[in-house]
Amino acid sequence: MKPIPYGKQNITELDIKAVTEALRSDFLTQGPRIAEFEQAFASYIGCKYAVAVANGTAALHLSALALNVGPGQKVITTPITFAASANCVRYCGGEIVFADIDPQTYLLDIHSVEKLLAASPRGMYAGIIPVDFAGRAVNLEAFRKLADQHGLWILEDACHAPGGFFNDTEGTEQRCGNGQFAELAIFSFHPVKHIACGEGGMITTNDHALYDRLKVLRTHGITRETTAFENPASLATGVSDSKQYPGWYMEMQELGYNYRLTDFQAALGTSQLKSADAGLKRRREIAAQYEDSFKSISGIKRQSGVVEGHAYHLYIIETHKRLELYNHLREKNIFAQVHYIPAHLMPYYQQQGWKPGDFPYAEAYYQCCLSLPMYPSLTDAEQRYVIDTIRQFLNG
Repeated sequence: MKPIPYGKQNITELDIKAVTEALRSDFLTQGPRIAEFEQAFASYIGCKYAVAVANGTAALHLSALALNVGPGQKVITTPITFAASANCVRYCGGEIVFADIDPQTYLLDIHSVEKLLAASPRGMYAGIIPVDFAGRAVNLEAFRKLADQHGLWILEDACHAPGGFFNDTEGTEQRCGNGQFAELAIFSFHPVKHIACGEGGMITTNDHALYDRLKVLRTHGITRETTAFENPASLATGVSDSKQYPGWYMEMQELGYNYRLTDFQAALGTSQLKSADAGLKRRREIAAQYEDSFKSISGIKRQSGVVEGHAYHLYIIETHKRLELYNHLREKNIFAQVHYIPAHLMPYYQQQGWKPGDFPYAEAYYQCCLSLPMYPSLTDAEQRYVIDTIRQFLNG
């Protein structure tokens, strides 16, 4: 069997055509395909505004800046996530406070967050960064209620969950990143994600003021909007009685970054969006097959049924023979992965005062978790090979 990774991109001839057309166009960057991608993505997610950026980490950083994270502010997130979910707060000088996970869903446990907030004076915390881990949607309606009680903002890390959703108390599907319950949400277009741009990210929101600020922060803190200029036209032109700004004029109004996406990446993203629902459907089929097959295999804790609204970026099992199984799968050309080493156990965060034993559920999960191959182009034969290899190992 050829190598089977845990995740990979699926590039079609239509994708290649879209990128080729972009490369042959007049714009490689800062051209019309950026806005096209943003509008198409906002429509897909169901939000008002979307801002394309260089990658998911840039999306997190700009979001933290737009929410005015700064020194002395504390922000809560989960330890079971990629480090960038926490690092964005540190980039801005803020302090990250971790809370434990729900051992059944692997998501940030709202009860752990409630305990943190109840034990602290109002104003100690600025916000919460819930993560739609593995593609499972956080119940943001519940987090919104909690956040409002304590005056907090919410930044949803939806990198794993484009197309995912949860049902609110009225039974309405709420898509991840749609802006109904979080001020901002972010997505990643890394090759293993649902939508691949090579690298790339997106920030979504329903807040026009945040949208405007994100666009400025994305491009060095520079604006070309005449109505936003602070200097008089006379300074811009060098003519004392001038009332009109010249075409070349722009203003850097705050410290921003070059976090732009290119036009050919945006062209790929727009093309990939067209097959996003088909990819999501296939991911759920793969998850259902894993679930059905693992019912008869002892030694595995599985996800207990295909979860409604789950986007299945990852399919995770737990086993006490994780290391042995991981090595065995690699010997058989199956490259499973572990998601994630708890962020609070990274040396950097241990230097901030976190230590083993702080979050029992997150640490117990890490001891046993293993992400199996999960991507739309995984064939039935390849999945059967993965399942049979696991079955033979655990039964034999």
